[in-house]
Amino acid sequence: MRAVLAGTVIAEADDAETIMIEGNHYFPPSAVREGVLVDSPTPYTCPWKGVCQYYSVVLDGASHADYAWAYPDPKPSAIDRVGRDFSGYVAFDPRVRVGA
Repeated sequence: MRAVLAGTVIAEADDAETIMIEGNHYFPPSAVREGVLVDSPTPYTCPWKGVCQYYSVVLDGASHADYAWAYPDPKPSAIDRVGRDFSGYVAFDPRVRVGA
């Protein structure tokens, strides 16, 4: 599975390593290209997953605000619901092409 923005792979992992949640592939943090994510101040709390951390994707000098997000410390009930611990796993905005 790859996440591609502007022709550049920004995350890559085996399908078995990603977690599908609400139609989004969440990549393990180690699968994301180093240096492309910058913390965003955008606040959001999902009613069932918990506090979300948004990221801007910085690529070739361009910053793409809130193109990625993760749940650093999801609610235990969310982990139970998903069936796997997805702490820190990163999902991408639809403007990032995600696929095999």
